[in-house]
Amino acid sequence: MGVKLSLKVESRREELDRVFAAIEDVGQRERWPSDLTFKVKLLIEEIGINIMDHAYLDSEGEFEVTLTSEADAVTIEILDDGQPFDPLEDAPIPDLDSTVEGRDIGGLGLHLVRTMADESSYQRREGKNRLTLVARR
Repeated sequence: MGVKLSLKVESRREELDRVFAAIEDVGQRERWPSDLTFKVKLLIEEIGINIMDHAYLDSEGEFEVTLTSEADAVTIEILDDGQPFDPLEDAPIPDLDSTVEGRDIGGLGLHLVRTMADESSYQRREGKNRLTLVARR
């Protein structure tokens, strides 16, 4: 136990397949339960798509994903130098009470991140957004 993986990811959706393959590889080597692998992939997908869609406005950028797999948890750090945005505090709370037809599109992904991560923190430091998420085994 104690594997660390770092990936630079271009802000293109097809890059997520490469990230998912690397996560599955680490999960297999570290013998993660399938629900942990699913959770880690979902957390990274939701944050990654948010960065791709909103962080760089009219330009393309990249972000870095670092996974640390330890005996009791997986820590995910996501770093980008896009627009300042704290997904834990700045994202609006989605309407969960209306019917699907009555809701605005979007907003559920960051809600999933906030509720699925066992621990989460955000910092803006040296011009970079740094989001840390922990998924316990």
